[in-house]
Amino acid sequence: MKHKSFDQLVCPIARSLDQVGEWWSILILREAFYGARKFDEFQKGVEGIAPNTLTRRLKELVEAGIFERRRYSERPERYEYILTQCGRDFYPVIGALLEWGNTYFAPEGDIVQLKNIKSQKMAVPFFADRNTGKEISPQEYRIVAGPGATDAVREKIAASRQNLD
Repeated sequence: MKHKSFDQLVCPIARSLDQVGEWWSILILREAFYGARKFDEFQKGVEGIAPNTLTRRLKELVEAGIFERRRYSERPERYEYILTQCGRDFYPVIGALLEWGNTYFAPEGDIVQLKNIKSQKMAVPFFADRNTGKEISPQEYRIVAGPGATDAVREKIAASRQNLD
C-alpha cells in the first residue's frame, strides 16, 4: 500500500520523508552503508522484508535518485544498487539515528558505533554548523524562512514559538 505523497508540500522534511519515510527504506540504506549492493545482500540484512517489498522499495529509491541500478550479470540478468551522491549524503542521517538509538533505546549499551579509519578512535556523531563547527542546538539556533519559502511558510515560522528548552 502506497502512502499519501508529500511531494507537493512546501517542506523539505515532508519531501524527504516522501522518499525515505517508510522504515524499510531507511533499513535498506543502512545495509548499503554496511556494504550491501545486491538484492540478496539487502534481503539478508533487512530481516523480515518480503521480496516484493524489497523490490518495490529499491525501485522507488532508484526513481528518487538515491540508488543507481547497474547490471552486473547478463545470464542470469542481475543488478546491483549503488548509492548516488544523494544516497551517500544520507550518511549523517544514519549516523544521527545510530547515536540517538544507542543513547535512548539500547539499555544493553552501544550496539554499533562509528570508528575513524585513520585514528581508530570511536566517533560521537552530533549535528554541527559547517560554517562555525559549533553544535547546533535548539537553544542557540532557530528555524527561519529560506529563499524558497512561500508566504504561508514564512507566516508559520513567524508565528511559531521555537523554544525547545
